[in-house]
Amino acid sequence: MGIMNKLFGWLKGKKKEANVLCVGLDNSGKTTIINYLKPNDAQQVDIVPTVGFNVEKVTMTNLSFTVFDMSGQGRYRVLWSHYYKETQGVIFVVDSADKLRMAVAKDELDQLLKHQTIMNKRIPILFFANMDVQNSLSAVKCSQLLGLENIKEKPWHICASNAKTGEGLSDGMHWLSDQLQTVK
Repeated sequence: MGIMNKLFGWLKGKKKEANVLCVGLDNSGKTTIINYLKPNDAQQVDIVPTVGFNVEKVTMTNLSFTVFDMSGQGRYRVLWSHYYKETQGVIFVVDSADKLRMAVAKDELDQLLKHQTIMNKRIPILFFANMDVQNSLSAVKCSQLLGLENIKEKPWHICASNAKTGEGLSDGMHWLSDQLQTVK
């Protein structure tokens, strides 16, 4: 695949790069999702909660993402806004089984969308409704609880996903890649 990527890059020009912010409440599956997107030889066996943030590189056929995996713990959420200026895309991960904190996730999303830097950008937002445990809400129900139908000024997409098995991740990342190609 490396040769094909090089050939594609030579024929089409330099591979595009984008900064993507990955946010959501703590224990929603952000780090597990990002870990799954890395090449097999770069994946970690044990995932530990993120303190502050982690930076990872994810490469697709014609786009390279620098992903800022932000901690979702309450005391670290204030750091998210420091990365909005250089962000071209957002991945917002929701724990579909955490029904009690869905309102907190909605509040954090509302704050993100109302931030002056984000309001002034046509930035795509990919939502992963992480369903890695039983009794999770559907992606449709998560969409309703988060009020996604009210997002009119930005392209958004929600994917049912499983951070542990990778189900739904590829579809979501392809959508995000397509959006970033048209925005940049």
